[in-house]
Amino acid sequence: MIAVIESGSKQYMVEKGHKIETELLHSDKDVIEFQPLIVIDGDKIQIGKPKLEGAVVVAKIIEADVKADKVKVLKYKAKKRQKTLTGHRQRHAILEITEIKSK
Repeated sequence: MIAVIESGSKQYMVEKGHKIETELLHSDKDVIEFQPLIVIDGDKIQIGKPKLEGAVVVAKIIEADVKADKVKVLKYKAKKRQKTLTGHRQRHAILEITEIKSK
């Protein structure tokens, strides 16, 4: 069974047992439930408008706050002796899909 979920204005295609990296989630719970947009079960396809009522995707938070690799940004102006180096590390969460329930 395959489902499409939405987290942080991004969509992810998931199956049971998949691990996904999403944007940082602010949740005190260890288990999060998503309402899927689409559920595909063999030949049977269910599409929500916009979300599918009665269907649930259950995910377990493996790591709540992980930092990605640093991205360095260099701004340089030729012949002006001017350069600016900045960096950024995006924070994200790692989830494992434990169950997909459809109606």
